Amino acid sequence: MKAITGKFLGALLLSLAVSTGSMAGEPVTPKLTDKLRQLLQEEMRAVQGAMTSIHSAMVMGQHAAVAENAQQIHDSFILQQSLTKQDREDLMSAVPEGFIKLDKEFHQLAASLAEAGRNKDTQEQQDLFSTMTRNCVECHSKYVSNRFPDVNAGNN
Repeated sequence: MKAITGKFLGALLLSLAVSTGSMAGEPVTPKLTDKLRQLLQEEMRAVQGAMTSIHSAMVMGQHAAVAENAQQIHDSFILQQSLTKQDREDLMSAVPEGFIKLDKEFHQLAASLAEAGRNKDTQEQQDLFSTMTRNCVECHSKYVSNRFPDVNAGNN
């Protein structure tokens, strides 16, 4: 449960840092406690930085850096170490099931991207990174539309 919650928090943070859109559901951010909001924003900045580093590393053929950064996203270490039992309960009560599904997918993709980095498979890295980006946009458009109203996931 701790690892799932940590991964979930990483995806939630990513959704807090990036834009969302017109196919929005009910925003998640207002339901978070101040502590969770702060932790999630911190984690989101880390995920955003890792995504930026992954992109740069992919285009330069730095497979080890792709693997390392993708593994960090998968592990979502900041939140995992910072949440109390009550924080986890508050988080789980603040987010819908669809958000949790997207979060799990995002972290599974990050694990696969780390593996593609270790395997020096540039094409697989590109495909997975693109899918991760689509996952972020979908989540932001549905669950963080109050913060990022201009992201539109389309009808995919």
